[in-house]
Amino acid sequence: MKRTQTKKNSLVKGDKLKIAIVVSRFNEDITENLLLGARETLKKNKVKEANINVVYVPGAFEIPLACERLARAGEYNGIVALGCVIRGETDHDFHIAAAVVRGIMDVILSYSMPVGFGVLTTQNLKQAQARSRGRHNKGKEAAQAVLEII
Repeated sequence: MKRTQTKKNSLVKGDKLKIAIVVSRFNEDITENLLLGARETLKKNKVKEANINVVYVPGAFEIPLACERLARAGEYNGIVALGCVIRGETDHDFHIAAAVVRGIMDVILSYSMPVGFGVLTTQNLKQAQARSRGRHNKGKEAAQAVLEII
């Protein structure tokens, strides 16, 4: 069942914020759309382009390590994690998604660092495409979540 958000996201004064975005290259056609959405939200909230650092990792499994290193560096106010895990013929997707969620949560709690969760976990490519485009772009939502928690 599709739910709609009833409250509009308020703008955040982001001109002094430094945000890192970790993006998985696996399923790049999906993750690049998520990245575009995240950048759009950050810019709309006045985060300067020079204060947005995009870090690419091979796949979703590597996202938590990149987030941990960025959080440990202490240079950022928040991190946006973007990736895409699509169900296949085995349980591999379940194990990868669970590890990514746990790893990101560890970073959030260990460093008290806001990390926007924009890692799609879908049953198929069609679902991933729908969640990476237009007003349902989960990259936008992950970036907005980071800004609001900061």
